[in-house]
Amino acid sequence: MKKLSPKQKAFIALAALRGEKISKLSSDYQMHPNQIVRWKKLVEDEIETLFVDKRKKEHYPKERIIDELYKTIGQREVEISWLKKKFKLELPREINFSE
Repeated sequence: MKKLSPKQKAFIALAALRGEKISKLSSDYQMHPNQIVRWKKLVEDEIETLFVDKRKKEHYPKERIIDELYKTIGQREVEISWLKKKFKLELPREINFSE
């Protein structure tokens, strides 16, 4: 099977959505018909996300929000360590009352 670019895959999926026969597309592009059907279904399922306001976080997938939070946490840790080094600060240690 040959490797296709995302643009080529989209073109084939859209052709299938327009009603071109899957068998003709599979012979034209030397692809298995099931692959074209999968791409067609993917386009049908995901097309509404093209029109979502990407600035609103409620439309982000949960994984993307988690990744952004981990990125922010990591950035803050680097900033804190830089500040500690720059100003030679030490945070107070935990107080052990059992002694």
